[in-house]
Amino acid sequence: MICELFWWEPVPGGNLIHDMNCCWAPFLYLCLLVSQSRTAEASQETLHWMEKMEVAAKSRISTSSAELIHGLELRLLNASFGGHNLTLQTQIIQALAFKLNCNFSGLSLSSAALEKVPQGLSPAFPPVWALDSALIAARPQHAMQFPAELTRNACRTRSRDLRLICIYFSSTRFFQSALLLLPFQKDINSSLLNNYVLGAQLSHGYVSNLSEPVNISFWHNQSLEGYTVTCVFWKERASKHHWGAWSPEGCHTEQPTPSQVLCRCNHLTYFAVLMQLSQAPVPAELLAPLTYISLVGCSISIVASLLTVLLHLQARKQSDSVTRIHMNLHSSVLLLNITFLLSPVLATPPMPGAACVVLAATLHFALLSCLTWMAIEGFNLYLLLGRVYNVYIRRYVLKLCAVGWGVPAFLVLFLLAVKSSVYGPCKIQLSDSHGNSTGFKTTSICWVQSSWVHSVLVMGYGGLTSLFNLVVLAWALRVLNKLRAQEKAPGTRACRDTVTVLGLTVLLGTTWALAFFSFSVFLLPQLFLFTIFNSLYGFFLFLWFCSQRCRSEAEAEAEMEVFTSQMVQ
Repeated sequence: MICELFWWEPVPGGNLIHDMNCCWAPFLYLCLLVSQSRTAEASQETLHWMEKMEVAAKSRISTSSAELIHGLELRLLNASFGGHNLTLQTQIIQALAFKLNCNFSGLSLSSAALEKVPQGLSPAFPPVWALDSALIAARPQHAMQFPAELTRNACRTRSRDLRLICIYFSSTRFFQSALLLLPFQKDINSSLLNNYVLGAQLSHGYVSNLSEPVNISFWHNQSLEGYTVTCVFWKERASKHHWGAWSPEGCHTEQPTPSQVLCRCNHLTYFAVLMQLSQAPVPAELLAPLTYISLVGCSISIVASLLTVLLHLQARKQSDSVTRIHMNLHSSVLLLNITFLLSPVLATPPMPGAACVVLAATLHFALLSCLTWMAIEGFNLYLLLGRVYNVYIRRYVLKLCAVGWGVPAFLVLFLLAVKSSVYGPCKIQLSDSHGNSTGFKTTSICWVQSSWVHSVLVMGYGGLTSLFNLVVLAWALRVLNKLRAQEKAPGTRACRDTVTVLGLTVLLGTTWALAFFSFSVFLLPQLFLFTIFNSLYGFFLFLWFCSQRCRSEAEAEAEMEVFTSQMVQ
């Protein structure tokens, strides 16, 4: 204002004009002082707001994260400063503002360069791909590269100067809900790489659908091998209970080196890298063969289990407690295969969410029942061998049914009563390798969404069952070995008992232990072996059932022939 009121256009020639110019020199100096004071005032106001955010983060003050972040964005977009850019920094927040025009040719920022910049000064940012040796030695922790296309759409509607702001958080305090609300990977053990969240925003509109992506690089101080890393962005209003949630939409994940993650995103917002210590994602090219094996194997097992149950019902008057235990195991396997085949179908978006929740709970119940009946088979085998084939327990099968079906039903109903969101559509990550980079795809099934439920009531439950059956198998083989040693010649009883142990323990429990070898070089062999053996699980049980039935009929005929010959004599 002062500069506009007292501006004097000099006229060539004349001392009077020269004297007047000399008189107006103090006013020009005053204009410069006013401009600098306004810049300093705006910078201090923004810095005070950043300090307020830092205090709220440290003291856990219940201030809205959205309000704090949007307030900082507004102050940076409206701040006045000299030069082309402004830099402000606190302990956990670093804010930058840039003046851009329609001749924008791109911009690259690196944390290695930013750390050397004093507060409020305008650094010269080298390109990420052309850092000098000093910056490379400093090992930047993050970098951002903005394409020239960034201002193209904004310049079509207006030619005035634009403002680009960048905000870097070294704390997840303002985005804490993200780790629990991630749409495709809900795991409480997940964390953000280095706890960094990098954000960028352009004035005069939201930037999206860029043909040239914004490149965001994150570096770690050690190798990320063994971790699942996924580039995500903060999507506002994506959650009912929080002001946003992390989403991978529009971002492509690459790993140029074991310690670097490169995010290529087609929009501007807040970015981070979700890091989860887990098994490597399933290669996308293996999805089709694994799906085909599962479909064929489960279908064969369904037919085999159904046929076994029908044959048992036909001759159930001749069945004993052992056969009834086998039929309960067949029934649980039948239910498991049917729900497993239906699970991917009901996980697609057109299907109602309630149907997927019910199917996921049923699938979990079927799996727990199958594992429980495996343990019951091992327990029953222990009683048969340990009590020398003389076992009588009142209402034995009824009590086993209460355990085999009742305990899994109680656990699943308890989880539904406590938190029904434990079940629902669950997305499995698939890796799509291209050279030295890795992108991520997903496939959905109706399954357990909670990581601790999966760890305790799936992996833990299955691990205890497999361990118990392996112990029973080792003990049973030891007992049978003693029986062979006592006989002068190897009898048919020892051979029959060996087949029985293998049929009831190896086929009923050992193959499930393959689930614990899904790491390192064992991952791909484990995927195929586990899929083949356990999808054909019902079919193997059917073969064992048929062999046992044929053997019992042959023994009955042999005993009848002996009895007839004795009667004739």
